[in-house]
Amino acid sequence: QVQLVESGGGLVQAGGSLRLSCAVSGRTFSLYTMGWFRQAPGKEREFVAASSRSGGNSNYADSVKGRFTISRDNAKNTVYLQMNSLKVEDTAVYYCAADRYGTGTRVKSVDYWGQGTQVTVSS
Repeated sequence: QVQLVESGGGLVQAGGSLRLSCAVSGRTFSLYTMGWFRQAPGKEREFVAASSRSGGNSNYADSVKGRFTISRDNAKNTVYLQMNSLKVEDTAVYYCAADRYGTGTRVKSVDYWGQGTQVTVSS
């Protein structure tokens, strides 16, 4: 069983920054593509960013390209999401995801989810 625990959410003004962390239990962290998704009230969960198993390749949603950066530390079993130039529309619950066989970009291929952390961006 793999457990994911997010931290780092909070309230920030537009234009500000936040860094989310996701600590993953177990010895198999490096076998998973790791992703971040988000879900705003009344909307479906959507892909934000993904990092390959080695961390050498990353993928981003168009809405966050150039502003968000995903990274991972396989020695610490942790994946991060650095969010800069935050916008009001980035407000959502952010979920960490572990994807064993997919690209980390599709909700349906995710094997494990974190509990989510709230990010609120005020104008």
